[in-house]
Amino acid sequence: MDIDAKLRPLYLLQILQERTDEDNYLTTAQLASILKQRYGMEPHRTTIKGDIEVLQQAGFGIDERRSTQNQYRYLEREFEIAELKTIIDAIASSKFIPEEKSDALIKKVTALAGIYKARDLKRNVVVDGRGKLENKQIFYIIDTINEAINQHKKIRFRKIEYNVKKERVLHHGGEKYTFSPYSLVWDGDNYYVVGYSDKYENIGSHRVDRIAEQPEILDEPAVLPKAGFSVEKYVKTTFRMYNAPRKEVELLCDNGVMDAIIDQFGPDVHTYAGDLQNFRVIEEVAVGKVFFNWIFGFEGKVRIKAPADVKVQYRQMVENAAKVL
Repeated sequence: MDIDAKLRPLYLLQILQERTDEDNYLTTAQLASILKQRYGMEPHRTTIKGDIEVLQQAGFGIDERRSTQNQYRYLEREFEIAELKTIIDAIASSKFIPEEKSDALIKKVTALAGIYKARDLKRNVVVDGRGKLENKQIFYIIDTINEAINQHKKIRFRKIEYNVKKERVLHHGGEKYTFSPYSLVWDGDNYYVVGYSDKYENIGSHRVDRIAEQPEILDEPAVLPKAGFSVEKYVKTTFRMYNAPRKEVELLCDNGVMDAIIDQFGPDVHTYAGDLQNFRVIEEVAVGKVFFNWIFGFEGKVRIKAPADVKVQYRQMVENAAKVL
């Protein structure tokens, strides 16, 4: 069996994908030279032409320009350059991807464009300076959580936190959490898993990068969400995914902040007439310090109208903050 004859079309495809694009061709002689240098093959020019015709018949986007030396280029790439730039920006900006893994992913994505277009993918994206996270198992953790979601199984894991010396230590001495994962959510530059917590007997979330190691998938069915539960709705009404008691809250909002309200709650937010200067919002939200910080940031243009106990909580938080000025 002539194994080289079987491998040669695959090698030619790889070479054309790497070294040609809409602006750059390789001649038959150049292809033969690369095959010899890289793989130790010495094909005839007619052999190369036949191999490329096989690839073309198989549906690969290889264009031929006929001349004394036929020239070939690879077209119809999976991604456009603009799409690859967007993917690279997302990888570079993603805080949950460790720097070493981020660099490796960007190299792989850049290779999809070929060597000539790779320089066009040099990005100048500015990351906010908070730095990449250190959990190098992140992709294995995500993969295990996805597997558990698909199998409708519970997972068990430990969490990590930072002590005053900025050292990574196990949360609560290595306490194990049992959790029914429903969905993975990317919110505020962090990755979260949303689901049902056995410990708190309620819906909650955990930051994926704070999971210490690859979770254990239990041979135990997940606790299913109640009828009508929507992960999308949960995310919109949980500020920065901070777990807190959920209550229906009525807000009185200045007419000028509608954009911000829609950005937070989505276009289907429940709004009602207020007065000439204000409108009302009624939503169930996670009532906690992150929600109150969000309210405070509007400098009075968003006010808590009801319920009374939430108004009291907010007032106490503001008063406690003022005492330390």
